Amino acid sequence: MEQFLAFRLEQLPFVIIALLVAFTVHEFAHAYTAYKFGDDTAKNQGRLTLNPVHHLDPIGTIFILIAGFGWARPVPVNRRNFKNPKLAGVLVSLAGPLSNFLIAFIALGILYLIGGNANEFVFKLFETMVWLNVLLFVFNLLPFPPLDGYRILEDLAPSHLRVKMTRYEQYGVLLFLILVITPLGDYTIRPFLDTMTNAVLAGFNTIFGAFL
Repeated sequence: MEQFLAFRLEQLPFVIIALLVAFTVHEFAHAYTAYKFGDDTAKNQGRLTLNPVHHLDPIGTIFILIAGFGWARPVPVNRRNFKNPKLAGVLVSLAGPLSNFLIAFIALGILYLIGGNANEFVFKLFETMVWLNVLLFVFNLLPFPPLDGYRILEDLAPSHLRVKMTRYEQYGVLLFLILVITPLGDYTIRPFLDTMTNAVLAGFNTIFGAFL
């Protein structure tokens, strides 16, 4: 069975729990920020909740366990309900990755505080939460559709450029899938993710190392 998974069997309990938290908080952050800016679309569809059932996509969850990447159910956003669609759109898109950043930061802070007093399960769980949420933070900011990083660029782009981005978005999705699924990712996306993830973790460790 292990040969069909992206993680070792002993890692699965920690990965699954960390994913439940990461995906749920990420999508809730999108929904909550949109609601605060005047769009109640997600709220009306039951997405303004921390119940994982309302956010997890079964296929996306299976994919992340098998292929090492996946997705949750995207939060519906109607930008026409925003008074300032461009600013609100950027902040709504940014809210998801930032929530993963904060989870990782808090989880690492807890690890520093409990130190060697934590039992092995708790230590590995928080260690996985740190790594996975930093990875999701970096991954979701990649400028490929349908990721949050692309949506941020789309909202910041001038109107004429945004029209072109929308027209060619399907090709961007295809390129993204090719880079993620095929060996090309070993020379493009994965080295970038590793570098940026390690840089964020190093920054966290520097901060906590200076104060704790």
